[in-house]
Amino acid sequence: MSHPESPDRADARLNWARAATGDEGLQLQRASVDAGFRSYWRAAPEAAGTPASVIVMDSPPALEDVRPWLRLRELLERGGVRVPRVLVEDVEAGFLLLEDLGGPTLAQVIDADNADTHFEAAIDQLLKLQAIAPPEGMGEFGEALLQRDAGLFEEWFLRRHLGLELDCDDSDRLELVQRRLMDNALAQAQVLTHRDFMPRNLMPVQPGPAVLDFQDCVRGPVAYDAVSLFKDAFLSWPLQRVDGWLARYHERAVAAGVPVPPLARFRRDADWLGVQRHLKILGIFARLHYRDGKTKYLPDAPRFIAYLDEVLPRHAELQPLAELLDARIRPALARIPA
Repeated sequence: MSHPESPDRADARLNWARAATGDEGLQLQRASVDAGFRSYWRAAPEAAGTPASVIVMDSPPALEDVRPWLRLRELLERGGVRVPRVLVEDVEAGFLLLEDLGGPTLAQVIDADNADTHFEAAIDQLLKLQAIAPPEGMGEFGEALLQRDAGLFEEWFLRRHLGLELDCDDSDRLELVQRRLMDNALAQAQVLTHRDFMPRNLMPVQPGPAVLDFQDCVRGPVAYDAVSLFKDAFLSWPLQRVDGWLARYHERAVAAGVPVPPLARFRRDADWLGVQRHLKILGIFARLHYRDGKTKYLPDAPRFIAYLDEVLPRHAELQPLAELLDARIRPALARIPA
């Protein structure tokens, strides 16, 4: 098994890239890395003889099968979604040569002044994605996946990170809210769902933005990707602007024939899916930290607590979670050294 950071894998990656490009002098430099095992490498600008900048995706077969990525890329491209072009592929070795979409992601260029323009373009791509019929056999954002997501929060964030063991009353509170969140997700109209449709997975190119990290698409609730876009894991906006962008997405979704409910119900669905997603991400970030040694994610945990603080007061049905947050979670967070 070749880990992407091992010398053997580095040698194999460089040799493959040189053969794929026909440039024996080509050198690679790290472009980005996934939370998984995929990594991305750019032909160094100073590499002599490189006709154009390209990206090598390294997906070690024993750790991260590249075939789901390729299948979803083709599905999205057929539906008109802007995705990276594949120039050369070697599925057995786990290497792809891709067009270079540039350095910064949307997360790195978006700001308060240009956000409306960038999000309008992102909605363009999202509506194209949601218009694609999920293929037969595609995974579903169903009971099993929702139960797994709920378990991440309790196992990794509450127990491992905060050291909390919930008593019966606290467990009942959390279980009640998790059940309500799951029922809400399962009751929504189902469409093709990216599950991480957020600015760091969008590249600001024309036409575009280009959509990245789509290999985990499922058949899922219609509000999920919209709330992921505007309530990002790494970038926060004032709630009033988020509500406005959700209303704009809803307006355009209705016009495009996407099966969204009336606006008031859609707002509720988006809020509740946001809460479900925020709890899941807290669990994932804690797991990345403690199990995988990836320490850059967990410092963003306060962002998700702030999201919960914004939304929970709107919904009486979610107050048991607000009570748990105040009684147990916030005091435990305060005990963790900064």
